[in-house]
Amino acid sequence: MSSGIYGGDEVGAVVFDYGHYSFRAGYAGEDAPKADIPSAIGLVDQLIEGKDELEKKYLIDVGALNYPRKGVELQSFLKDGLIDDWELFEKILDYSYDKHIRSESQLHPVLISEASWNTRPKREKLTELMFEKYNVPAFFLIKNAVLSAFANGRATAVIVDSGATQTSAVPVHDGYVLQQAIVKSPLAGDFITMQCKQYLEDHEKVELVPNYLVASKEPVKEREPPKYTRKTVPEVSKSWANLQVRTLLQDFQASVLQVSDAPYDKEVAEGMPAVHYEFPTGYNNDYGAKRFEIPEGLFDPSSIRQQLPGTPLGVAQVVTTSVGMCDVDMRPSFYGNITVVGGCTLLQGYADRLQRDLSHKTPPSMRLKFIAPNTPAERRFAPWIGGSILASLGTFQQMWISRQEYDEGGKQVVERKCP
Repeated sequence: MSSGIYGGDEVGAVVFDYGHYSFRAGYAGEDAPKADIPSAIGLVDQLIEGKDELEKKYLIDVGALNYPRKGVELQSFLKDGLIDDWELFEKILDYSYDKHIRSESQLHPVLISEASWNTRPKREKLTELMFEKYNVPAFFLIKNAVLSAFANGRATAVIVDSGATQTSAVPVHDGYVLQQAIVKSPLAGDFITMQCKQYLEDHEKVELVPNYLVASKEPVKEREPPKYTRKTVPEVSKSWANLQVRTLLQDFQASVLQVSDAPYDKEVAEGMPAVHYEFPTGYNNDYGAKRFEIPEGLFDPSSIRQQLPGTPLGVAQVVTTSVGMCDVDMRPSFYGNITVVGGCTLLQGYADRLQRDLSHKTPPSMRLKFIAPNTPAERRFAPWIGGSILASLGTFQQMWISRQEYDEGGKQVVERKCP
């Protein structure tokens, strides 16, 4: 197969990478994705002009989603990291091609990342969708943990990926995922957001009013009740209002929270500098020890008061359990390449704390080495960046599933060509 057709200079491949928080899309060979679209999609019924019928309208991307409209219900196409609603997934692909890729789908080979625990029927369905509906000239499906390893220049590594809904440890050996050793925990970004909400509402008695409801505010002194004018907006659905509150909490989380270097100690935390934060309503306060206590649950689940289903594992436990399920001979190379990716790992002090916890849990003879990309984009978009590097390599060009191979072998070809 000539590289002139696939991934050569003439035609660039397109890389798609999806997660519970956002959907990334762009051209291979670039440093960052062109599009970073929220994974939530708004659905609203509206009247067709000139008829008495209703049709579904899909609201995609930040601009459309953040405008208050009556009756907009939010949905995601994912469940447990796997594509669950194919209609919504197609809508987000159509939107990406139309608004961000700005090219015809049949002109570009497509590389898509998938969760390491993806199932065979879903892989085959995705292959069929790309060739039958989007008519792509070539296609490749690859585990996001493998791509994160490539993005950090590794073929063998343990990928610690902490995103919105879960934290997972996935051992990758020579570019292959060791399926039997994947370990997941529900303690991740959304869990911390809920912890912040609980604390602010129950203890601080803060009224969580998102930006879209605040018309104007007056300056108030610290801890005084806010003085603001409320905007008049249409009656919005509960799911849409929750998204806006979550966006507000995520800003609080990113600005205020910090992971303590050692297990949380109230006295030590109280001696640390506090961080000042002001809410959209004008209410403001200094946050001291609490900003270290909230993220502690990620590393020490015993500090969580409310009961989560099952027995959630702390991050260090997720890693040691995963490596412990691998061959004894492989363990040193895994502990020597612990790679930290995902949006939740951007909490200040996350990687340092994980390194400390692991050094206490692993044998002294084991050499630990951490790889944590420095910039937020490299952490959040690691699988996309790995896909961008891989799809633009000359040596990768014979790996694609070509249109001809799909026509001859059907959708089952994905199991043979994409490990």
